[in-house]
Amino acid sequence: MDVFLFLGIVFLATFVVGKVLERFSIPWIFAALIIGVFLADFPVQQETFNFLANLGMYLLLFIIGFQIDLTKLAKSSKFIVKSTFFIILFEAFFGSLIIHFLFGYNWILSVIVSLSFATVGEAILLPILDEFNIVNTKLGHSIIGVGTLDDVIEVIALIAVMVLVGSSTNLIYVGTSLAILFIMAFGLTKLREEVRYFKFLDLDELFLFSLFVIFLFIGLGNIADAAPIGAILAGIALKTFIPDKRLENVETLFKTVCYGLFAPIFFLWVGMSVDVKYILAYPLLVLIVSLVSIVAKLVASWISGHNVLGFKSSLLFGVGLSVRFSTSLVIVKILLDNNLITTGLYSVIVASSVIFTFIIPFTFSYLVKHWRADIH
Repeated sequence: MDVFLFLGIVFLATFVVGKVLERFSIPWIFAALIIGVFLADFPVQQETFNFLANLGMYLLLFIIGFQIDLTKLAKSSKFIVKSTFFIILFEAFFGSLIIHFLFGYNWILSVIVSLSFATVGEAILLPILDEFNIVNTKLGHSIIGVGTLDDVIEVIALIAVMVLVGSSTNLIYVGTSLAILFIMAFGLTKLREEVRYFKFLDLDELFLFSLFVIFLFIGLGNIADAAPIGAILAGIALKTFIPDKRLENVETLFKTVCYGLFAPIFFLWVGMSVDVKYILAYPLLVLIVSLVSIVAKLVASWISGHNVLGFKSSLLFGVGLSVRFSTSLVIVKILLDNNLITTGLYSVIVASSVIFTFIIPFTFSYLVKHWRADIH
């Protein structure tokens, strides 16, 4: 089928299904993944489609990098820092046991996959936090703080993936390319005060320059099979480089392009790669992975938060941090495309993400309604 006609139909379907999902506090873009699952065997022009999907992945990673505020991260409270690393690593520990013993992967790959799966998609909860007016409570700050700081762990996991992917070529070559990318990103952040000219550029000109930086970083990263790292570093560098007065406009522009055009194609691609037959044949695996993940998150959140947040709020803390549908899907898709994991494990992880994306918003909203008096 012609790829443009195919995408036109998909965009319309995503819009319609997405509107229905939004009524249940589920992001509309999730519709693209669901539609993709049902179109797994649909014939489409692969080369063009894969290019657009990859571009969507890179722009999503760029947005993640663009949202990382290094200054705010440096000022994060000790509670946020300790909670982030303890909760993520606690869940990753038990997740790696499951992946190693149930799926038979080596320890390194098991840890990387479980680390990516343990990260938080806090953006899904933001509308709920706002609806119940708890964004500025200690619980709200904690969920947003951990969800923001865990981006650092996502970057670490992504770097580890790039090292694994590039190990078939030359580790020194990969390391050198990554070092060049980091140096370029650091250099761009230091040029902010020197290049005053960019304060006076029109928005479209600033957007064009930003595209140059993004594709430069992605292109240099691609030489060493590290294009995703290049996309994230481009976001971090431009965040600190673009003048504060223009930052919000540029971010809005990129989010519109990313989420309005390319991200739905990426999530459609993610859904089309799922092996539904495997999930139907081994539903117990999906259940085990989901249960281990949620229990580990709840226990870790209670351990780290009950003295600061209280019993009920610490459990809400764990429930809120269990939502995903973020960079973890990017990481497992990269692993799948490079034959580092099978469609079986990939499908189980995506299915678990689907379950959490549907269940967590409802559960969190229900508990907040009944425990509102105990949230401070």
